Parts: sequence; C-alpha cells; structure tokens
Amino acid sequence: MAATLIIFVRHGKTPTTGTKLPGRAPDLHLSNEGKLQAEIVAEEIEKSSSSFLGKKVSAIYASPMERTQETAKPIAKALNLRVRTLQGLNECDFGDWTGRRLRDLSKLKSWSTVQKQPSNFRFPNGESFTEMQNRMIRTIDKLVERHSGGTVICVSHADPIKAILASAVGTPLDLFQRIVIGPCSASVVLYTKERPLVLSLNSNGNFSGSLGS
Repeated sequence: MAATLIIFVRHGKTPTTGTKLPGRAPDLHLSNEGKLQAEIVAEEIEKSSSSFLGKKVSAIYASPMERTQETAKPIAKALNLRVRTLQGLNECDFGDWTGRRLRDLSKLKSWSTVQKQPSNFRFPNGESFTEMQNRMIRTIDKLVERHSGGTVICVSHADPIKAILASAVGTPLDLFQRIVIGPCSASVVLYTKERPLVLSLNSNGNFSGSLGS
C-alpha cells in the first residue's frame, strides 16, 4: 500500500466557540471571523499543495455539520474539488450535554474525568470518547485504503481530530486532552505501511516546512 497523506482541518470559529458545547445541534454556522479563517486556510492549502510530498489532493471530506461544510467549501473551490460528506468525521455525540455552557459543565464532578480519564467517560445518552476515537480510526483506515498514495483533506471537529492524532502518535486516549487543535488549524499525518507519521500539528501557516520541502 502506498503512503497516504491526510490533512485534518478543524472548522472555523462559530458564535459558541469557547463558551458552549454545541455537539451535533443543528443550525450552527461559522461566525464572520470563522468564514475569514476558512478562506485563509484554503489559500494556505492551495499555496502548499505542490509541497504535499508530490501527492495531489484527490478528495475533500467533511462532517455533516454546517460549520464543517462551510469550512470545507472554500478549500474545495480553491482545489476545484467537491466536498464529500462523511458521517464518520462527525463531532462527538455529547448527548445531554449538547448545547450546555462550558463554565457550567466545568463545575460538575464528572468534568474531572473528562479531562483526566476520558477513556472512562460516556456522555449521558451520548457517545463515549473511546467510541469516538474508534469511529475516527475506522473512518481514516477506510480513506487511506480508498485513496492509497494520494492526499485527502478531512474537515472535522476538535475532539475527533485530537483523538485520531493521539492514536497516530501512540498517545493513550487518557492523555489526548493535552493536544490543542485550534479553529481552522490543520494537522498532517502520513499513513505508511509501517506506521503513521505526524508531520504537522495545529498549524495555521504554510505546511511546506513540515513536509520536508
């Protein structure tokens, strides 16, 4: 199997970024700042596309949420590709915590488990972190096989991206909260036959340096 390059992009800022846990609630769109971020990351990806280890971008996938679709759109336009919706890239299902304020959630006793032992936590009537990570791993494994030898862009959400990066670098899920994935940042992983290689993490600039050009 030829090595496959995956570029993980988090969606841009929304009106609730940093204040609420929106999860899979519908009708959450990018803020004006988020739209600008999406345009900027699209420009950076287009400028750096020749540096993607000689691998042409063959597909762009995004979670079904509005904020990821809106982030993926300018990237797709810049690369003359269409956005493919992929459920496996969706945000974690936060269940009863969906839409709640982070400052209120941080006061709960279970918040400590979320931060220190996420592998032991399931959101009430929602998904567990372990299920989320396994879902992302299965999804990326299929994309690596489908686009063997190419480059794929996956527009997703902070926690799913942190979880797949933790898996790629060999970090236990209980330590994945140490990874920071900012709005509209990009992280690059080369999936080889032997192992995944994390080439860039939480980047907001040109990727060419991290790709060895």
